[in-house]
Amino acid sequence: MTPGHLLALLGLGSLLATAHGYFVTIDAHAEECFFEKVTAGTKLGLAFEVAEGGFLDIDIKISGPDGKIIHEGERESNGRYTFPASMDGVYTYCFSNKMSTMTPKIVMFSLDVGEESKASPDAANTEEGWYAQNLPQPGDAGSSKMEDMIRELSAALSGVKHEQDYMEVRERIHRSINDNTNSRVVLWSVFEALVLVAMTVGQVYYLKQFFEVRRVV
Repeated sequence: MTPGHLLALLGLGSLLATAHGYFVTIDAHAEECFFEKVTAGTKLGLAFEVAEGGFLDIDIKISGPDGKIIHEGERESNGRYTFPASMDGVYTYCFSNKMSTMTPKIVMFSLDVGEESKASPDAANTEEGWYAQNLPQPGDAGSSKMEDMIRELSAALSGVKHEQDYMEVRERIHRSINDNTNSRVVLWSVFEALVLVAMTVGQVYYLKQFFEVRRVV
């Protein structure tokens, strides 16, 4: 496979599926919801990680346009879910931190929107759409297999990208914690040094007063 073919495949993979990555801070007793409007048959995916806050847990709920719950979980630290859209409409993803009393949570997540599994009926009603769906195309079997491979590659790349983003966030958080810890250690050391100096000066002054010979006039 030539580099030109590889670039073409990657470009086609980017058209077959899109992914949106987000960071959100969810306060205590709060809930944040996100929405994705798609048509029936579209493949949807959600991947999330709790990056910071409390015990790194969050409540998750995914519901369809009809209000039915597709997935619901409590106190989850991470997850990855994929499902096809059963109908046209808006799908809702909600992260809830209502179980927390005062600790906000930082959640990193990505929404993946794949291709429709079936062709659009409007396209089939047009003359061009009918020919595109019914006339044999050269290399259909090979193209279908190649598209499947591209979809798998796109999904794998999205997963790798999500993991890289999560590791970057965790590294930044740990570095911030280490910097704060080092600052506190330095301040505590300075405080201890000042206390020792004060105690030394006090002891010297006390001993000097103790051994001082007072003359009686």
